[in-house]
Amino acid sequence: MRVVVSGLLVLISTSLVLNGAEVASADVRGAYPILTTPYLADGSVDYDSLVKEAEWTDAAGVQGIIWPQSDDSIDLLTTEEKKRGMSALAKASKGFRARLCFGVEGRGTDEMLELARHGETLAAECDTRIVFISRPADDCRTQDDLERYYEALAAVVKRPVIIQTYNGDKCPAPSVELLVRLAECHPAIYGWIKEEVRDGFAANRRMKAELAAKPPLKTIFSAWGGWQWLYQSRRLGSEGVISERAALAPMLAEIWRLMETKDESGALDAAYAKYLLAINLMQTVPGDLRGYQLVFFKEKGIFKTTVSRVCVDKDKDPYAWKLDVLEVDEGVRTEIMRRCEK
Repeated sequence: MRVVVSGLLVLISTSLVLNGAEVASADVRGAYPILTTPYLADGSVDYDSLVKEAEWTDAAGVQGIIWPQSDDSIDLLTTEEKKRGMSALAKASKGFRARLCFGVEGRGTDEMLELARHGETLAAECDTRIVFISRPADDCRTQDDLERYYEALAAVVKRPVIIQTYNGDKCPAPSVELLVRLAECHPAIYGWIKEEVRDGFAANRRMKAELAAKPPLKTIFSAWGGWQWLYQSRRLGSEGVISERAALAPMLAEIWRLMETKDESGALDAAYAKYLLAINLMQTVPGDLRGYQLVFFKEKGIFKTTVSRVCVDKDKDPYAWKLDVLEVDEGVRTEIMRRCEK
């Protein structure tokens, strides 16, 4: 009789885990912009402005807010700076409609685990809706390395983790088979994917395979700035976007709303065309992803400066940085605000 009861308990426990994953998967989807890290004039992280940026992004109506996850915030911040920013955001997120998502990764497994444990502590203290995102560690070189890395993460977290498939050309992308295996072994933790291998056509091929593997895979997000988002949503079935585009949060929220209503009136095409016009600014304004967003947030009174930490020489040392201050003339500033205002 004990054996039967024990077996029933195992079945019930497994069912609860699976149902929890299914409930979470319905919620971990949509527009998840990554916050751009603000700095003070001396190059220190401006945590007050980071919180204001998150509050503004939440008010725009997006489904999730991610930090730290852009290259500069992963590579050029110390672990302590990341933890301090995570703490500030967790405290502010108590009133958010959007789900807060912490980036937990780094140079190796140890740094990832330190951030994950900190995130779990914050989730327990502040908001159980917090989830994680993690790209491969900088030192991963094989599929076995990746599997050990994500198994180590699964041992310390209790909530969904979005796996980002890209981290530079030295790290391999997790194979679709590995993503499926992780989701099968840890259904409440894995199965959410940010698909962003560098080659856009390869990303589409992988996305088709990932979507065909639902379940155990759950939500497949578009990435790389969302330049393929409409195609991937309409023709492949992606269910959201993840990119460092917080300044465009109102546009992202509107595009997702129209996607969800299966809009065929032309409003979705028009909204997406406006978004593409805005992200084209990174081709004409210095600073890559950050440039036009720094100007936008400073004009909005959310950032105090247009200061960035930038790599001295990424090929020689991806973690060494210097300060850069972006200066633009009035014409450029006007064009940025015209394109970015919804």
